Amino acid sequence: MSNSRPQLSAEQLQALAEQIKQRAAELGFQQCGITGTDLSAESEQLRAWLDKGYQGEMDYLNNHFEKRIDPSQLVEGTQRIICVRMNCLPPEVETLRVLRQPDQAYISRYTMGRDYHKVMRKKLTQLGKELNQQLQELGYRAFVDSAPVLERPLARNSGIGWQGKHTLILNREAGSWFLLGELFVDIPLPVDPPYTAEHCGQCQACIDICPTQAIVAPYQLDARRCISYLTIELKGSIPEEFRPLIGNRIFGCDDCQLICPWNRFAKRSDEADFTPRHQLDSKSLLELLEWDEATFLKKTEGSAIRRTGYTGWLRNIAVALGNSNGGDRIEAALKTLCEYPSELIQEHARWALNHLASRTENRPQPIAVHPRAAKLPD
Repeated sequence: MSNSRPQLSAEQLQALAEQIKQRAAELGFQQCGITGTDLSAESEQLRAWLDKGYQGEMDYLNNHFEKRIDPSQLVEGTQRIICVRMNCLPPEVETLRVLRQPDQAYISRYTMGRDYHKVMRKKLTQLGKELNQQLQELGYRAFVDSAPVLERPLARNSGIGWQGKHTLILNREAGSWFLLGELFVDIPLPVDPPYTAEHCGQCQACIDICPTQAIVAPYQLDARRCISYLTIELKGSIPEEFRPLIGNRIFGCDDCQLICPWNRFAKRSDEADFTPRHQLDSKSLLELLEWDEATFLKKTEGSAIRRTGYTGWLRNIAVALGNSNGGDRIEAALKTLCEYPSELIQEHARWALNHLASRTENRPQPIAVHPRAAKLPD
């Protein structure tokens, strides 16, 4: 990052900060705040979380600890971090109705369109390029859920919102249905006041609703139990104790957001790139199972769903079929999966068949629910 350009006065920096926020809004971000690079206050909590092993197989979270709590070490010369949020819930997309239909596939609502990493990073990079043209030799770098960046503490410090008990950032005017991004810059912009209030109060709806009880305490998430982790990040076998609790969720989980009272104020996204592709918001499990690998790769091109890979996709669908209403077509599909040339797929397909059979004999509820889990609202 450069230090050779002329120094700006305090008045010029204040005007520039206001210009940045205006331009961020024009680019499609709903909020923009500016903060510094000191995250040392997060050190103890982050270390304790890692020491408990809550990161599971996400080994990359163990790396670059110092860069996480001091972003100026990640990008040399960084003085300020411009933080933004973008609404991500597509318009006219159903959630609860799909979750209550066991034969339908539920995909986390922020992942059904174009990969949000690409959408937001492109806009942030555009903002950086424009600043570079104006300032000459600006040092900048955009991040969206990438590299060792503690996005949520940065968002809080920049005034975007507070970290809720489910660990997501909440905003009184927008709930939590938004995504975060950052632009590191090497200019001493005036910083915004951090968000110091906490508006969760005594509510613990997100803790109670979690199907697998992954929120082990307020503000503490054990990723190893989280359905998003199990269906996206975990590459091997899903522990059997969690399979009945996954229901029909084949990529991610939104329950803690669906139950949160603050999401009464959430705004639907008007970003065209977040519109669901290939009717992913209304597909049945069997329809998605018909995708061969080539079809999967084609239809998830430019999508965050690619992250699970085709093997993970089939594994997740097999589990969901085991939690479905069953029937001849579903049992036939699972028997075919039992012959799939992957022991991982075979294992989950066999479990699904056995689970369907045991449920038929014992006539339990269609989707298993953790005994402590609350019901989603109608």
